[in-house]
Amino acid sequence: MPMPSLLAVFAHPDDESLSAGGVLARHAAAGARVGVVTATWAADTPRAAELADALRILGAGAPRMLGYADARVPQSAPGGARFCDAPLDEAVGRLVTHIRDFRPEIMVTHDAYGGLTGHPDHVHTHRVAVLAAQAAGLEQLYPDAGAPWQPRALYLATHPHSAVPALRDVVGVHKAVYSVPDERVTATVDVGPWMEQKIAAVLAHRTEVERGAVPGLIAGLSQESRERLFCTEWYIRHSLDPAPAARTELTV
Repeated sequence: MPMPSLLAVFAHPDDESLSAGGVLARHAAAGARVGVVTATWAADTPRAAELADALRILGAGAPRMLGYADARVPQSAPGGARFCDAPLDEAVGRLVTHIRDFRPEIMVTHDAYGGLTGHPDHVHTHRVAVLAAQAAGLEQLYPDAGAPWQPRALYLATHPHSAVPALRDVVGVHKAVYSVPDERVTATVDVGPWMEQKIAAVLAHRTEVERGAVPGLIAGLSQESRERLFCTEWYIRHSLDPAPAARTELTV
């Protein structure tokens, strides 16, 4: 059975590699069409160029940018609205255009917490992606955004409660982290064979490595610690299919 086409939607350059780099590389290696939409940062910024490098490593095509500003970095899109402040209908419409253009069978985005950190841009990306995934299949919504297309399912990148102790052991997390009960996890994906690609994509975000953000922390970890953190990805399936019998799954 062929691997389904996949469109990932994440808030910032590097989120795609950190949250779903293994699944993106796995689908691309199997010959599936893979794409990534990034909500923040303008296309002519250094971080957009780093994103292009990361996506090349993962086999995920060219960047697709919504062009909004990061909530905490105004210079990420000079003169542009902060993503969290932009009109919701506008942001959903921009994403619908990408969904209808790419026509993915499945989509991936942040969970409702916005992942471990709860960053406001992550949380808002979740909201926009859920609405856009539903709206893309309705022909009377955003009629100028292209022909309707309904993805079968939306998978939410998450962490189960049981993974948090290992995370704290390795990276020494002391701030609040957001995770879900283990039983909420729908797909537990072993991405070990694609871990080196995933790490290389994370490290391609050189600005974040240099400033000591999460990619920088990862750069200093041992191989064993990287394996503990990155060999597994977890997802919650959010169904969009009006015909449940014809399910399209994220392969585990």
